[in-house]
Amino acid sequence: MADNEVRYGIIGAGMMGTEHLWNLQHLPGAVVTAAADPVEAQLEWIKAAAGDEGERITTFTDHRELLDSGLVDAVVVVSPNHTHHNIVLDVLARPGMHALVEKPLCTTVADCQEVVDAARHHDGVVWMGLEYRYMPPVARLAAEVAAGEVGRVHMVAIREHRFPFLPKIGDWNRFNRNTGGTLVEKCCHFFDLMNLLTGDTPVAVMASGGQAVNHLDETYDGEVPDIDDHALVIVEYAGGARASLDLCMFAEGSKNQEEVSVVGDRGKVEAFLPSGEFRIGRREGGWPGVRTETVTDDRVAYEGGHHGASYLEHRDFLDAIRTGGDPGVTLEDGLLSVAVGVAAHRSIAERRVVDVAEVLAG
Repeated sequence: MADNEVRYGIIGAGMMGTEHLWNLQHLPGAVVTAAADPVEAQLEWIKAAAGDEGERITTFTDHRELLDSGLVDAVVVVSPNHTHHNIVLDVLARPGMHALVEKPLCTTVADCQEVVDAARHHDGVVWMGLEYRYMPPVARLAAEVAAGEVGRVHMVAIREHRFPFLPKIGDWNRFNRNTGGTLVEKCCHFFDLMNLLTGDTPVAVMASGGQAVNHLDETYDGEVPDIDDHALVIVEYAGGARASLDLCMFAEGSKNQEEVSVVGDRGKVEAFLPSGEFRIGRREGGWPGVRTETVTDDRVAYEGGHHGASYLEHRDFLDAIRTGGDPGVTLEDGLLSVAVGVAAHRSIAERRVVDVAEVLAG
């Protein structure tokens, strides 16, 4: 093995595990040497998905055996949400092990806090997988906001109108007890973007939502799925900014799946996916002065299912491993994104405004 190679293990050999495998296969200096999953058929699948490189992947049905094998320098945790807590704690118990943890960090705030505390003195790079930050038009939008192009941020609006949740092994994602709820499982990405774009701390959440269309004709041991498929969420920030999420997961007839806009006292920026369109306008110029362009990133060697975002995230994660740098997205970022999602679900259930501090206090 070359001196500059970093050996990766993938914990969770499902759809997202394969997505990470394919990204790593396109990243110079990264080599996948191991995979773990309790379902042996999934291990055969990921080896087959690796093509000619599948023969070098050693498989395990217990992630702890992978961690103790000596075959990996870093792991990507891509197992079902409700398993993250125990698996990440096991990773953090191995000195020097690097990890990228797919969203959400955990399904409860208490579990997230325990993981964050355990990572404080860990000597490996531990990176929170929130790749929406890396989608090229969104990254461009964030850069313009950080550069002050819209002035002081007052409003962030995110819309995701998309297809229903995809099937998973055992359809584990059909129940809140496994996912943390839709506003944790899926929307932690968006709450993280809100936190990033405002550069502030969320303090209160108001939400309305429910399950109207999706999965109502499915049963599992006599139980009907309970995951929400639409919601409206408002998040208030300490400095006065406000952010909103408009989520609908039975909106396949949409041209763009995600839309992100930020409005400040000087102007407005917008990003659209999957079109890659980016717009920027100033108040003094009005609508005729709005500039539009399609944003791509020439560094992307593999677009995959996330418009190249996972590849770019893995580039930065690998660079941090090699240089001993700090993670660009932290477990604390993951904790806060989950806390907003938990607050939103509590707001829906109890029909009230929920303080984020209340959620973080347990």
